[in-house]
Amino acid sequence: MLSPAELERYARHIVMKDIGGAGQQKLKNAKVLVLGAGGLGAPVLQYLAAAGVGTLGIVDDDTVSLSNLQRQVIHDTGQLGEPKVASAAEAIVRLNPNISVKPYPQRLAGHNVMSLVSNYDLIVDGSDNFTTRYLVSDACFFAKKPLITAAVGQFDGTITTLKPHENNADGQPNPTYRCLFPDQPQDGLLPTCAEAGVLGALTGILGAMQAMEVIKEITGTGQGLVGRLMIFDARAFRMETIRYRRSPANPLNGDKPKSWTEMLEAA
Repeated sequence: MLSPAELERYARHIVMKDIGGAGQQKLKNAKVLVLGAGGLGAPVLQYLAAAGVGTLGIVDDDTVSLSNLQRQVIHDTGQLGEPKVASAAEAIVRLNPNISVKPYPQRLAGHNVMSLVSNYDLIVDGSDNFTTRYLVSDACFFAKKPLITAAVGQFDGTITTLKPHENNADGQPNPTYRCLFPDQPQDGLLPTCAEAGVLGALTGILGAMQAMEVIKEITGTGQGLVGRLMIFDARAFRMETIRYRRSPANPLNGDKPKSWTEMLEAA
């Protein structure tokens, strides 16, 4: 149940007919794992904490550096050198002491990804490399967990929601990440954030969109981005959406999809 203080804190949600007290209780009961406490993870964590998501897990093995603060707004100058999971946890508790925060100061890898995602209702990918994105999407496929993933460039970003363990309105399985991006780019093919740069506010926009998708998924509000990739161009401030479908060509689909062990061996 929501306490009197929580009723006041979340009053602007509760008066909305699409969320209400029942939706707010769903948020309180939800467990969300956020991968990365950086440019995308920062606004995701802040908005989910403010919204009252009851348990937030944070996975990140990095520490706060001065160059992070241009976009990773959950951290501040006084926290330089701290583990990002600790810095983010401190900020969340200051914002909303009702939230249970579970920090995981570790790098996501094949040996720990399944145990991490299996303990949460929904996963948010705010990582900055393709290796992690493919690893997480495969893990969520096998664990049957919804995944909201986003990525940013210098002035552009993308976001989609993945629920391949469910069927669409036509009774067909929803697509996987590998249906959208069949081939993982080679390491070093694309420049990193440190090499190319990124507009700080852009990560705030895409991270806030991820938080919005999480809240919609938990409360059952509106239409999610399943089977749709939203592309945002910050230079022109233009958005467009492309649709994509399940593809039998990727190794997770077909009559005999690969097992999680086989996917790890191939990674």
